[in-house]
Amino acid sequence: MPGTSIIQAQADYSGATEVFRAGGVIAYPTETFYGLCVDPFNENAVETLYQIKGRPLSSPIPLIIGDAGMLGSVASIITPLAHKLIQKFWPGPLTLVLKAGPGLPLRLTAGTGTIGVRLSGSALAQRLSKTLSSPITSTSANPSGRPPATRPEEVLSYFDGSIDILIDGVALKGGKGSTIVDATGERPIVIREGEIPSSLIIE
Repeated sequence: MPGTSIIQAQADYSGATEVFRAGGVIAYPTETFYGLCVDPFNENAVETLYQIKGRPLSSPIPLIIGDAGMLGSVASIITPLAHKLIQKFWPGPLTLVLKAGPGLPLRLTAGTGTIGVRLSGSALAQRLSKTLSSPITSTSANPSGRPPATRPEEVLSYFDGSIDILIDGVALKGGKGSTIVDATGERPIVIREGEIPSSLIIE
C-alpha cells in the first residue's frame, strides 16, 4: 500500500481536491489536534473513516466549515440560540449540535438526526474547507481509545498507508478540544466542556 503524501501547511491545498472528491482521507491541523477529513456527503468515505479509526458506529462525526455560509448545507434549522452563540464564539473551539440537513449520510449522524458543526479558529482548517468548497469531517486523528495526535509524526504512526494526505502543520498545542453544545432548543445544553468554559455558555 502506498504511503501518505505530505503537503506543507503553507502550501497550495488544491492538490487535495481530487483526493477528497474521490473519497480519500486527509489529515489536517486544527487549533488543538490533528483531524481527519473526508467528504461528509460521500457515504463510502464516511464508512472508510469509521473503519480506519475503529470508531463506534453509535458515535456521530462532527464537521468543520470554512465560513458561516456553509452552515446551511449541513444544518436544516439554525435556531436563534445558535445564531447568538455563533456571533459570540465563532470562529473558535465551539461545536454546535443542530438539526442535520437531509443530504448527510445517516452513518455520519449515527442516526441521531443532529450534526455537530463549528467554524474552526484554525486558519489552516478554514483554508482547507474553503479550498475543497465543502464542509469537512473533524474527528480527531487517532484510533479510538488512543490519544489525539498533536504532531505530524503521531498522525503517521497511527495512519501511514491508510490515509491519503497529511497537511503538516508541525506541533499543535493540544488541550481539551472544542466545547460541544446542543443548540437545537431555546436553552444551551453543554454536552462536553472543552476550551470554552460552560459558565460562558450558560449565562
